[in-house]
Amino acid sequence: MKRWFPYIKPYLAYFILGPLCMIVEVLGEVMMPKLLSYIIDFGVYSGEAKTAVPGVIRALYALCGNNGFIAAIMVGMILTAILMMIGGVGGAYFGAKASVNFATDLRGDIYRKIQSFSFANIDKFSTGSLITRLTNDVTQLQHFINMMLRMFFRAPGIMVGALIMAITLNPELSVVLAVSVPLMLLVIGFIIFCGFPRFSKMQTKIDALNSVVGENLTGVRVVKSFVREEHEKEKFGVANRNLKKSSEGAMKIMILMSPVMTLIMNATAIAVYRLGGEMLYEGRMSAGDLTAFVTYITQILSSLMMVTMLFVVFSRAMASGKRIAEVLDEKVDVADSARADRTREVTRGSVEFRGVSFRYYKNSDGKVLDRINLKIEAGETVGIIGSTGCGKTTLVSLIARLYDADEGEVLVDGVNVKDYTLHNLREGVGMVLQKNLLFSGTIRHNLRFGCPDADEATLRAAAEAAQADGFVTSFPEGYESMLGQGGTNVSGGQKQRLCIARALLKKPKILILDDSTSAVDTATEKRIREAFARELAGTTKILIAQRIGSVRDADKIVVMNEGRITGVGTHEELLATNTEYKEIYESQTERKEVGEHGGQNA
Repeated sequence: MKRWFPYIKPYLAYFILGPLCMIVEVLGEVMMPKLLSYIIDFGVYSGEAKTAVPGVIRALYALCGNNGFIAAIMVGMILTAILMMIGGVGGAYFGAKASVNFATDLRGDIYRKIQSFSFANIDKFSTGSLITRLTNDVTQLQHFINMMLRMFFRAPGIMVGALIMAITLNPELSVVLAVSVPLMLLVIGFIIFCGFPRFSKMQTKIDALNSVVGENLTGVRVVKSFVREEHEKEKFGVANRNLKKSSEGAMKIMILMSPVMTLIMNATAIAVYRLGGEMLYEGRMSAGDLTAFVTYITQILSSLMMVTMLFVVFSRAMASGKRIAEVLDEKVDVADSARADRTREVTRGSVEFRGVSFRYYKNSDGKVLDRINLKIEAGETVGIIGSTGCGKTTLVSLIARLYDADEGEVLVDGVNVKDYTLHNLREGVGMVLQKNLLFSGTIRHNLRFGCPDADEATLRAAAEAAQADGFVTSFPEGYESMLGQGGTNVSGGQKQRLCIARALLKKPKILILDDSTSAVDTATEKRIREAFARELAGTTKILIAQRIGSVRDADKIVVMNEGRITGVGTHEELLATNTEYKEIYESQTERKEVGEHGGQNA
């Protein structure tokens, strides 16, 4: 309760008014059978069992006569029904208001928490799992709260009220409940015991299904280009069947509950009719009281069924609540430190790595980065090259604290990156990541992601520098052209240039391009580099590339291999002193010559 009370407190009035309205409905529900019994006893069996009713009722009957008494009771029943309707509608309204607002605030907090996650935190949860927790799991809690506010007082209230009325009518006949109620409580206990783990497992299967669907839709072009539709269908089928199997296991509890409860209710009704019939025949009970007693028995058992339903929903909500709590309680491993100066900003753009080591899996012996020492002066253009998986992307990710170094320190402008706030640090760093991502919306909207207040001239200048303005203006709607999710309706090279333009709009002191021109032809890439030299003269530029041609004109080139720096220097210096760099250069030169030769033969 302590966990969820902050989401209840702002809407406490709804949480109170909802159950109060339901109490009004409960009182009417309990009164109705008794009023009906008066009509049967006084209207149908005129004068029967008058001594068993309150003096007010006897006086009313004497005053109004038979027909007038029936009319008066009917008016009372109509008024009671109206009050029940008001209570029921009010309870439903306030319950919906409370649950929807609760879910909205909770969903907002989960989303904000996810936004604060580092890459390592996100890696811990799959994307599909986070989506499920943010949507389906929150919906389960919302459904439980709505149901609880409508039934938490209604079901126990009816059960207690009906039990009191039944015992008042006939204590002897009420002994039947001593058998049926414990049986139903056993069923409820069984459902709680078996339901919780099954619903937890079901939510996990929903995670898996969402992951499969998300991956398929994101990589739809890859799937189609490799003609892997059948494989993806089968993969989805496996996840779907696993969810079906898990759901069936959970739903079996529900399937079992209904017939067992109905059996107990019907058996109880038969026992009441059997024993009550004898009492009616012997004159120890009136027909009206027997009718009311049967109704009260039904209400008691029905309320127990409602309680059971509430516990079933509670079991699923508990499973969802536990999963939500895991996200909310997740410790963000990259956050503003206590020593961070909120006024400090990146002003020059120098970068230094001092004895930096890093592991993705902290208990692993193998290091992704091992004792890295590197100094980059402000305004320099630095190229980083090396084999796939050697740690290039990981190295530059430490600059913006997407990860934190395990050992050593990373400095920007001579200050440890942990002494900046994340906001100020990342405001000074522009990154074009290896995986280029655009959002659904217009091209203008996507570019202004880098600078929401950028005017048209600034936006066009950034696009021109990234060599994107030409193809954007060729579109019928220009910068108002809509992009599909992930930018699926533009080519890979166009997507890269838009991402570069977005980073340029930010006007960062440090610009990191992680293999961001791999899909761009060499002539366009050259024009982009020239624009960088012209427009970003004071910006520190770090270029990660596979092609030596992309970095050969850099002020210095860093060669990496297996998490270590094996060489630093200019293109000419590395050709003369670094074997690895020379091998890469020769292999790429050889491929180029073969390509040209093959083209001449063609």
